Amino acid sequence: MADTGATPDASAPATGADRSAKGGGKAVRTAAAEGKLSPKDRRKRIADRVLAEGQVSIEDLVQELGVSQMTVHRDLDSLEHQGWLRKVRGGATAAPNALFESNARWRGNEQVAAKEAICAAALAIAEPGQAVIIDDSSTALPLARSLASRGAYTVITNSLQVINELAEEPDIRVIALGGEYHAAFNAFLGMSTADIARSFRADVAFLSTSAVDNGHCYHQAQENVLVKRALMAAARRRVLLVDHSKFGRQALYELAPLADFDLVISDERLPQEERDALQSLGVRYELAAEGAHRA
Repeated sequence: MADTGATPDASAPATGADRSAKGGGKAVRTAAAEGKLSPKDRRKRIADRVLAEGQVSIEDLVQELGVSQMTVHRDLDSLEHQGWLRKVRGGATAAPNALFESNARWRGNEQVAAKEAICAAALAIAEPGQAVIIDDSSTALPLARSLASRGAYTVITNSLQVINELAEEPDIRVIALGGEYHAAFNAFLGMSTADIARSFRADVAFLSTSAVDNGHCYHQAQENVLVKRALMAAARRRVLLVDHSKFGRQALYELAPLADFDLVISDERLPQEERDALQSLGVRYELAAEGAHRA
C-alpha cells in the first residue's frame, strides 16, 4: 500500500482552540494561541474545515492560521492537487463540479437516507454464496456493511473502506484490488488496479457514478473510469446504484451508457422527467423508498 503520510488525516477532527473576539464580536481561531503549525498540520486543519463546513474563505483561513495569503494559496493548491478540495474565487469548496469529484468523506455525508434505501433494495439482488464486486463509491458502502448479516460472500473491491469494514467478518472473503492508493477517494485506482480487476469474474457488480446525463454515466476522474469499466467487464450482471441528485449533473469523462447496466436503482425522489427518460431508453430501473426495510 502506498505511504499516505503526506496527506491530511481527514478521519480525525480538527484540533480545538480558544477563540478571541475580533471585529464586531466575530470569533476567530489563531495559530498564535496554539503555537505555530507545521505545513502538514496547517493543511490538515484546512482540509478538516472545508470538509466539515463545505466551503471556506481565504480571508478566514489567513486570520485563523496566522499566515499570509500566499501561504494559504499554496496550501490550497496542494490540497486541490491531492483531491481534498476545489479552489474557487476567494476560497475553497468541497462541492463537486464537472472537473472535480468531492472527497470521500464529504460524499459519505451526502444523501445518506437515499443511499441506504438504494442499498437495501440492492441487497435483495446479492445472493449468499455469490462473488460480488463493490466499487469505491460512497453510495455502495451501506451495501457492504449489510452483507455480513446475509451469509457468506466473496467481495471484490478497490475501496479501502470496504476492505476495512469486511476484513474481520468470518463469512466474508475479501479480495482487495491493489494498485496506487488515492487518499481523496480512499481507494486504489488507475491502470494497474484495472488490470487486476479484469482477471476476475464475479456474479454481480454494484457500482455508482458521479453524474448521469442524457442516458450516459460520467465521472470527473479518468483513473476512476478505468477501474469502473474494468469492474463492469468482470461481472456477469451489472447494477448501477445512483441517487436522484446525480441526475442532470455533468462530468468530464464518460463511463458508460445506462443501457450497459442490467438494472439502475435510484430513490423515489428521482424527478418524473428522469423516470420518463429511463423508460424511453429501455433502461430497467427500480426506485427505493427511504425508510423501507427488506428482509
